[in-house]
Amino acid sequence: MRQQKVQRPAWIRTLDSNLTYRIGTFVLFALAWQLYGTYWGGLLVPTFTETVVAFVELLGSGEFWEAMFISNQALFIGFALSVIIGVPVGVLLGRFRAMERYSDVYLNILLVTPMAAIIPLLIMSVGFGLLSRVILVTIFAIVMVIVNVRAGVRQVDPTLIQMARSFGANEREIWFRVLIPGALPSIMTGLRLGLGRAVTGMVIVELLMVSLALGGLILEFRGMFNGPGLYATIIAILIEALLLISLAHWLERKAAPWAPNNQKGRGSR
Repeated sequence: MRQQKVQRPAWIRTLDSNLTYRIGTFVLFALAWQLYGTYWGGLLVPTFTETVVAFVELLGSGEFWEAMFISNQALFIGFALSVIIGVPVGVLLGRFRAMERYSDVYLNILLVTPMAAIIPLLIMSVGFGLLSRVILVTIFAIVMVIVNVRAGVRQVDPTLIQMARSFGANEREIWFRVLIPGALPSIMTGLRLGLGRAVTGMVIVELLMVSLALGGLILEFRGMFNGPGLYATIIAILIEALLLISLAHWLERKAAPWAPNNQKGRGSR
């Protein structure tokens, strides 16, 4: 006789859900922040409630939305360039080992070079405008895109390429029917990681190269010893980054539902 699975009560399932754990963790974090800011925070560590009030006021400020628009110009243009350039380059390097011999040293240089050291070079060559900010954001993001796409192409089963050739597929068909579909999970992962790096580059270039937009707001609040405004601006940047990465993760699940990481999320429901 088949044994029936006992279903847990609804309140137990609710307490055991990921959303409940996240809410509980956030509440504990907010309480700890509130206590620390009240008794030990000092001048530049506001309480949680003060930061929330400043965040609401920031959202109602036209200066904030103008800063968001200026910052996101460099973010989205730079990230788009990193995708347009990085994906084909990553596929080429994964497909042709000879090309990697000549380019691997430059990728390693980009991986280990402190990006802040590039800022003076950009200022001397292209000035303080949008172009220099776009270049730095692109440099931040493109390495992650190339490295992940290259790894994804190399993980494609070589027997699939041999089979495609045996059926008369040319190089173009191998690219678009075998390599890119097989490497799609790694490509989407590279785009998600590159997006996070692009946000980092957006903030760093505005803090170190030219104090405008969101970076300018951070420096302004710091100079005025406005702790709530400073923390509220940083939280706004973090929220934007989390929303963008969540969107990228959703696109990853839609584009490559067969990937092991995406299947794991489905099976746990």
